[in-house]
Amino acid sequence: MRILTFVLLCAALGQANTQAASSASPSDNPSASAEQRTGSKLTIPAGTKIPLSLVQAISTKNARQGDPVYASTSFPVAIGGRLLVPAGTYVQGVIDRVQRPGRVKGKAEILMHFTSLVFPNGYTVVMPAGVENVPGAEHEKVKGHEGAIQGEGNKGEKVKTAAGTAATGAVIGAATTGSGKGALIGGGIGGAAGLAIAMLSRGPDVRLQPGTSIEMVIQRPLALDAARVHAPAE
Repeated sequence: MRILTFVLLCAALGQANTQAASSASPSDNPSASAEQRTGSKLTIPAGTKIPLSLVQAISTKNARQGDPVYASTSFPVAIGGRLLVPAGTYVQGVIDRVQRPGRVKGKAEILMHFTSLVFPNGYTVVMPAGVENVPGAEHEKVKGHEGAIQGEGNKGEKVKTAAGTAATGAVIGAATTGSGKGALIGGGIGGAAGLAIAMLSRGPDVRLQPGTSIEMVIQRPLALDAARVHAPAE
């Protein structure tokens, strides 16, 4: 009888230990993976820069506030040995402000920000991101902390236009009157005409062609679901 009781007691203790082990949480198990302990979350830190390639052309000549912006990542983003954003991930954005170049002064500017990542499998993440740089633009540059893209000025071109028409007017005046006075009069008229033409023309617009390289910067930490990031496309 005592032997039977001892056997039954050992069996009961073994079953209890098995149930306790099976009910232990991943955080109690030192061999559990990091993803299990953190709820399968990945984070892109604030300040992370992501290279993009512009999908459509953007110009201050015809862009309007509220117009969509489409781009895609041109290089994968990996942090800590983990792939967070694969190359070819779609990026959506919106234009916030458009400023045409002035006739007398004022350069063209366009301000945009990015709003979401669309992974190849359809997983979509809302994000706050701005423009850090435009290394693929020929003449444009990023201005100020907002990340506005600014075009080049044309002050030099206006001076060249006025000077060129002044010189032409001087030649015509001298040929017509045959005197230095005629050259002076012609030069003055030509200079005035050139200045008027220059003042009536706008400066160069911001023009970003498809394929232009843009550097995007993440403005706040962005949480990603690891399982959905690496899920196959449906």
